[in-house]
Amino acid sequence: MHRMNLWNDSFEAIKDGWKTIEMRLNDEKRSQIKISDEIEFTNIKTNETLICRVTNLFKYNNFEELYNNHNKISIGYTKDESANPDDMLMYYSKEDIERYGVLGIEIQKLSGK
Repeated sequence: MHRMNLWNDSFEAIKDGWKTIEMRLNDEKRSQIKISDEIEFTNIKTNETLICRVTNLFKYNNFEELYNNHNKISIGYTKDESANPDDMLMYYSKEDIERYGVLGIEIQKLSGK
């Protein structure tokens, strides 16, 4: 099982069932993820966990491509928010994005604790 930490807002959006794609760098760790694998997400604020199954993987050169190919709700934005790929620069450097590319991990929630 893969393990990933999530900010509270992303964790709650997955828990509530409307965020269905987790966005990450396609680095060494994430490139090991396969369809049907399970991921345990931990809320870094509350330590609550969720188990999700990977239903699909989407590989892109950068977050702009990912944003252009997915509904903003599915990647974690509310209908009132503006989806901007530059938002991901809060988490990842341009150099790392260029080096690894990005991964959209489509998930289905299995259980929460």
